[in-house]
Amino acid sequence: MSPSRPRTGFTVLIPARMASSRLPNKPLADIAGLPMVVRTAQRALLSQAQQVVVAADDARIVQACQQHGIQALLTGQDHLSGSDRLAQASQMLNLQDDAVVVNVQGDEPLIDPHLINQVAHLLSERPEASMSTAAHAIAHLADFVNPHVVKVVTDARQMALYFSRAPIPWWREGQKKGTASHAHSDLNEHTFAQLPSPPPLRHVGIYAYRAGFLAQFPTWPPVPIEQLESLEQLRVLWHGHRIAVHTTEQAPGPGVDTPEDLQRVRALLGP
Repeated sequence: MSPSRPRTGFTVLIPARMASSRLPNKPLADIAGLPMVVRTAQRALLSQAQQVVVAADDARIVQACQQHGIQALLTGQDHLSGSDRLAQASQMLNLQDDAVVVNVQGDEPLIDPHLINQVAHLLSERPEASMSTAAHAIAHLADFVNPHVVKVVTDARQMALYFSRAPIPWWREGQKKGTASHAHSDLNEHTFAQLPSPPPLRHVGIYAYRAGFLAQFPTWPPVPIEQLESLEQLRVLWHGHRIAVHTTEQAPGPGVDTPEDLQRVRALLGP
């Protein structure tokens, strides 16, 4: 990393949890000779962040980070979500309430440093927002109807109106003839003749918060729409807070959730 790279006043926190049902010990999975969480932190260090810190639930993660010059904190093992872990890490770092914190998931070894900057700067520029995040245009019908692809709808000021696993905004006139009466469970890429225009937006799971809001948010109990969609960010909208959305032209690199994802990323970063 160049010593002349400009630094701004935001902190990147990377939550890392050892337990993973689909990929055990995921943070320490080897990718071209380095643990995945270290790869992710190294990418984050290429951003303009003032500091990059891994918030871990296991001493083995902390040790692996320290061995490669990455700052890491040992947080509690009983946190219910990454937000709880980040809130504790913010307190351990004594961050001021107005400090901007960017949440980069530990399984994103191909995260774009420029995207980190954009999400952080957007929150700094939008004082009416409690959080910021990112999205990009969906290019394929299969992604539009895929419930594993989270969609977001924004208003005229690029504030999130809603996040959903359903295909939103619903294109009433875009359904193929004969599909209007189909149940939503039958949705697939053949339901629509083509994608809506302008194209719908796929949510990218990177967030920026102010530290004061991050301390408050995990204390709220889950809300009905969050539980239905299994999307934690809906708790923010439920309570009347705003989420600013940066639309990026380039889709982010693949994250790692499964052994197949890991092999794909290893092939990209190998040997």
